[in-house]
Amino acid sequence: MLRLAVAAAALLGLAACTPPEPRRVAELPGWGEDALAEAIPAYLSGCGKRTPVQTAALCAEAAALPPGDHAAARDFFERNFTLRPAGEGLMTGYYEPELRGAATASPDYSVPLHRRPADLVEVDLSAFAPDLKGRRTAGRVEGGRLRPYPDRAAIEAGDGSALLFLADPVDRFFLQIQGSGRVVLPDGGVRRVGYDGQNGRPYVPIGRLLADEGAIPRAEVSMQSIRAWLAAAGPDRARAMMDRNPSYVFFRDVPARPDQGPTGAQGVPLTPLRSIAVDRAEIPLGSPVWVVARDPRSGAPLRRLVLAQDTGGAIRGPARADLFWGWGEAAAHAAGPMQERATLYVLQPRNNPAPDAG
Repeated sequence: MLRLAVAAAALLGLAACTPPEPRRVAELPGWGEDALAEAIPAYLSGCGKRTPVQTAALCAEAAALPPGDHAAARDFFERNFTLRPAGEGLMTGYYEPELRGAATASPDYSVPLHRRPADLVEVDLSAFAPDLKGRRTAGRVEGGRLRPYPDRAAIEAGDGSALLFLADPVDRFFLQIQGSGRVVLPDGGVRRVGYDGQNGRPYVPIGRLLADEGAIPRAEVSMQSIRAWLAAAGPDRARAMMDRNPSYVFFRDVPARPDQGPTGAQGVPLTPLRSIAVDRAEIPLGSPVWVVARDPRSGAPLRRLVLAQDTGGAIRGPARADLFWGWGEAAAHAAGPMQERATLYVLQPRNNPAPDAG
């Protein structure tokens, strides 16, 4: 029946409503509407890394562009880059949370934020098999063999070294999902913390588990609805649910300016609404990426140039992306419910059309 419906639509001329796939950067949907000069600082931030995507020549040309000149920025990308459609996938959002914490444990601050343990070993699997390029795992050496690292429940039951102590275990859980945050101390001071390794266990989204079990309607799953369920469940049920995600992230202090985002996997500060997390096995870090999606706040089209500057445990696949919204409550309210279908187009340098994704 579907095939007949498609054929009928073609006969009626309805298929002409579908726009053709863009072949050039200038043909991207919404390309002329984005304030492209705003993407140049994010592009330049990665130039110190000297990837195949951000060559010395391209970086020098981008640095010479007049600030705020959207037409010049548009011309820069149109002349120097070609398109590689990445396909359609899921785009979620993330942000940098702000939490309450303290340097020492107390009845009010009893939830340890663990440092990276000394026995955690991270492995680049591509060193052993070329078809595993971009894939990594972690564990610890026991008896001369690499063994899986303990899961979330076991780590929390242990006595690992704490970087800080938080007020709320749910805050820690969501901080591990976001990968970085700002911890406000009792004296008003702020410490920035960032990702410093993961236990190698697979990431299991508890929102999906809650939806599968009928606890939250699937269409209503968001950070806010998951938090509400955990709060209503009580400490024991909440802990048991969080333990069903065996992945565990460790943290370190991150010196950073308060007006900048956290440092992403590319080693540069993330820029709100201009940085995304990607699967680095599919999209090289530093790549400009055009996204076509929907704004979760208003439902309006979201079409803009972003930079692949981060990775994430749940970000897997050629068109899977996570959009960085910034920090604070406004960013949390935008990032939390974002579950949008998105089409991604990777911009590749003309002189190097297939950069290494590693």
